[in-house]
Amino acid sequence: MTDTMSNTVTVEQRPIRPSGKARWFRLAVLVLAGGTIFKLANLKDAFYVPMQEQFGLNNTQIGVLLSVNAIVCTVLYVLGGFLADRFSTRYLIPVGLIGLGSLGVFMSTFPGYNALLVVFALLAVCSDCVVWPALLKAVRHLGGSDEQARMFGFLEAGRGVVDTVIAFSALGVFALLGSGAAGFRGAILFYAVIDIVVGVLVFFLLRDQSAPTGEPVEKPERAGWGTILKAARMPELWAVSATVFMVYIVYCGLTYFIPYMKTIYDLPVALVGAYGIVNQYALKILGGTGGGFLADKVFRSSSRYIKWAFLAFIVGIVGVMLLPADPAFQVVAVVCTLLVSLVVFTMRGVFWAPMEEVGIPEKITGTAFGIASLVGYAPGMFAYIIYGAILDANPGATGFRIVFTSMAALALIGAGVATLLNRLARKQRALQPA
Repeated sequence: MTDTMSNTVTVEQRPIRPSGKARWFRLAVLVLAGGTIFKLANLKDAFYVPMQEQFGLNNTQIGVLLSVNAIVCTVLYVLGGFLADRFSTRYLIPVGLIGLGSLGVFMSTFPGYNALLVVFALLAVCSDCVVWPALLKAVRHLGGSDEQARMFGFLEAGRGVVDTVIAFSALGVFALLGSGAAGFRGAILFYAVIDIVVGVLVFFLLRDQSAPTGEPVEKPERAGWGTILKAARMPELWAVSATVFMVYIVYCGLTYFIPYMKTIYDLPVALVGAYGIVNQYALKILGGTGGGFLADKVFRSSSRYIKWAFLAFIVGIVGVMLLPADPAFQVVAVVCTLLVSLVVFTMRGVFWAPMEEVGIPEKITGTAFGIASLVGYAPGMFAYIIYGAILDANPGATGFRIVFTSMAALALIGAGVATLLNRLARKQRALQPA
């Protein structure tokens, strides 16, 4: 691989990648871990009302819990990347998952608000600092330069499957135990036990740095603090980070399709819930696999695909705004908004793949993912507040029109950022030895 810190072309020693069944088995284990780590922090997805009733929280307090979680996540991403480069993923991922499960067991006792603030901060430490950068690094090592989009696409799609199955299972536990305090406690414990069990499985099933025969290969040099400085000086990394940022800030706006369908098209409450599950989980399955295939096989470049997907999103969101605000167009609006969401999920499925395209060295992969996550996921700290404030200040169709217009403008900026990223990727390919 080309060293982007100098004009000299050097070849980086890369780890031997697992192949065949070993690779897909390893990916399945990582998908299982990735699909379970955020459930406790995102209790509100399926249990917003029970959180209010059983924890005694109001809307503002739930919002503060989510903000605390997002802030801690963002602050610790770089540290998490450093840990991923310094320690074995076989140990980091189980430690994080078992830690999450332990916090879930404590949450099932229904602690007070102040204790929950600490719990939600610690959930961020376990998931986004300890597990996530290590998991992304492990996925990158599964595929060559021409397979990165598919690997990350399969990760996102697989997480969608696991997300959906676990969420519906937790709802089943909640209903089975009476849909009250016992049901909510049972659902939290279900999430906790899943985390602990998966953590144990990962420890026994995930072997680091192994060739297809199982023979150990030379382990990479451990990262030092200089690794962070080296990664931070790479313009290619900042281009990847900015692209992830633009995809994610548009993705945050998809949440508001849910109240949009209820407010503008009078979708029944039961169907709103079903629409939300499809919009947040099922589309992840289609988007991950579809985005990976399109990026690798059709566009031959993840960065090029993201550019055109941003432009397709703009066309789609403008089409949504042009639909008549009439319940008679309810079905058309559902289809159109889900298609627009699908485009965004295809971008989410591959937005980490350009790490390989622009030549980020393997030995600093964890640190690079940490820095990129710090920047890329930052909209989670403020985007929902801004979008929500716009809707509160502009009730009805006007507020949604402003939000959707803002998303279109952000997508246009995103297309420009992705274009820059694609130019860097082409430059990197030109430097590669024949």
